[in-house]
Amino acid sequence: MRKRVGSGFFAVVVAGGVIAAPWSTSPAAASPPPPQLEFANPASQALFGTAYREALDNLLRTNTIGYDPKYDKSGLLDPATGIVRAGGGYDQPWTRDASINSWNATSLLAPALAENTLWAVVDKDAGGALRVQQDDQQWDQVVWATAAWHHYLVTGDGGFLENAYRATVNTLALREHATTAGFNAKYGLFTGPSFFNDGIAGYPAPPADATESVSTGSAPWPGVASGMYLSTNEVYYSAYVNAANMAEKLGRPGAEIAGYRTKANALKTAINQHFWNANTGLYDYQLLADGTRGAYQEGTGLAFALLFGIANPAQARSIRAHAQEMPWGMPDTFPNWDRYPDAQLGRHNAIVWPLVQGLWAKALAGQGDQSAFAAETARLAKLADDNSGFWEIYNGHTGVVDGGYQRLGDTVKFHWGSEPDQTWSATAFLDMVHTGLFGLRFTDRGLTFAPDLPAGWGDVTLRNLSYRTANLTIALRGAGTKVSSVTIDGRPAPGAAVPATLSGSHTIAITLTGAITGDRDGDQVPDAADRCADTAGTVGGYPAPGHLEAEDAVNTGGVKTNVNHTGYSGRAFLDGLWSPGAASSFTLHRTAEAPTSGAITVRYANANSDTRTMTLSVDGHPLRQVSFPKVSDSWDAWGTVTFADVPLGGRDPVVTLSYAPGDTGSINLDWVAATLATR
Repeated sequence: MRKRVGSGFFAVVVAGGVIAAPWSTSPAAASPPPPQLEFANPASQALFGTAYREALDNLLRTNTIGYDPKYDKSGLLDPATGIVRAGGGYDQPWTRDASINSWNATSLLAPALAENTLWAVVDKDAGGALRVQQDDQQWDQVVWATAAWHHYLVTGDGGFLENAYRATVNTLALREHATTAGFNAKYGLFTGPSFFNDGIAGYPAPPADATESVSTGSAPWPGVASGMYLSTNEVYYSAYVNAANMAEKLGRPGAEIAGYRTKANALKTAINQHFWNANTGLYDYQLLADGTRGAYQEGTGLAFALLFGIANPAQARSIRAHAQEMPWGMPDTFPNWDRYPDAQLGRHNAIVWPLVQGLWAKALAGQGDQSAFAAETARLAKLADDNSGFWEIYNGHTGVVDGGYQRLGDTVKFHWGSEPDQTWSATAFLDMVHTGLFGLRFTDRGLTFAPDLPAGWGDVTLRNLSYRTANLTIALRGAGTKVSSVTIDGRPAPGAAVPATLSGSHTIAITLTGAITGDRDGDQVPDAADRCADTAGTVGGYPAPGHLEAEDAVNTGGVKTNVNHTGYSGRAFLDGLWSPGAASSFTLHRTAEAPTSGAITVRYANANSDTRTMTLSVDGHPLRQVSFPKVSDSWDAWGTVTFADVPLGGRDPVVTLSYAPGDTGSINLDWVAATLATR
């Protein structure tokens, strides 16, 4: 990563090279508890802290599975260590998912788990040479090299690097000589589907057609297979750069290192020659074999252009100025293809995948774009908080869980599902926090920082972060990207780094200035004074308690947004309050601290044959069971019920409706309103 002058990228210089450590941690020691993210601002804690806890749980509990010998084709797995699966509905590690998840978060949070997961997608050829397996398409193999180099930078594991280099070299050689999805010498580019779009919904017509008549997948389409796509070539570029980095670190011959750098430079030149579009100020998405260019926007392609340094500074500024986002984040491909209007968004077209959001936010943070980084991070946090965790795909207009449309088998325009508990959706958010907010930057010499703390988020601390043999507490104070002071264990450190050799427990305190002024949520409260800077409101910048849309609640236990019934207000309603443990929580922001009471009105749907019950709690304390009478035989009909004399204390009491033991649940929620008693 190139140094950002005046932006807060700094290297710690420690007298004697190593800070005195009260204790050391052996690499073989038991795994420490996961990190804790703590904001001083209650709104930030509720929004980002909740999403962070959910993301950690997703990665380290829900989607960590045990060792399975069927994945040990490389012979390098540790049977005592598990692997990370792709997520709900996808029990395999999968090459692309394994790579992205390790790069995003696993290599930092659980290095042994990341290493096992990376080796779980490597096999051997007939001669016993290591190679990255090809799950489906060519980019499954190539992106692995970027994750492997990052894993080395985080861990410093030289043994891993030796094997990773061999796997990378062998895999690149396979791809260079492939007859399908190989190298097109005429353009100096690699052919084959784009990095992320394995479904035909991710491609315009041509190369697709209006009825997607050939296949659900993208590879069988002749125009896709012979076409050239922005993100795919960027992933190859990164692989060549990292192959050279590996070779250099391992002391390989100079000609070998130079060979990979030459290939990388040639590919970078070809990308800029054939994909950069001065008229749009963006990179094009596709180049067909006949030379036809497609001036469409690809989210991962634009992110990679910034992350990998393919775009020069002027191009980077242009990308940030001209890239189009949807209300709920950076879309996969954009704009809508003719066959996918807003009412039927394509599975890979004009729709939001958190994976893409995470890469985009990482890129924005690297560019020092505070407001855009804050907005994208807040969107993903809200999507997770509003939908009981990290799903696969969301509607970019409404934020509703939505798998999008795409041909399935012989069925044209099939409405796909969006799977829950997606690992790369969760690790995308973890990366927003680690790489974006705290600005963690890894080199083989140690850890440096380029923090990006947006105005309005408040002071924040990341505790219990393991880095090699050190345990770190990192505290950010102020706002902005410019570092005004640094202390390590209370001692001033004019410029500081965490050396790779550091061991023990240490606290790094960083004070930031230079925050961008503005009003991100447009509620006429400046970000610096807004207690809730990324959600519009009229109570000190918070939403007023007089009307709270249920889809904006913090939801758990499977509760999620939906639009499959009519008559709701806002952008959606909530379903999923159908199983024990499901809950929806609403913060009633007030201007006073003194205890009071209030009446809580709920708009709901109940087409069951009887009255249903839920438990009403305040600040986590169950208050009483409440009833929801039947409204109609139709789930399109809505009614209201009011619960009086609800005690409310403090400035921001939290009211929760949950499906607790003894309840019958099974209702839908539309909105909640609080009428507070006056004195």
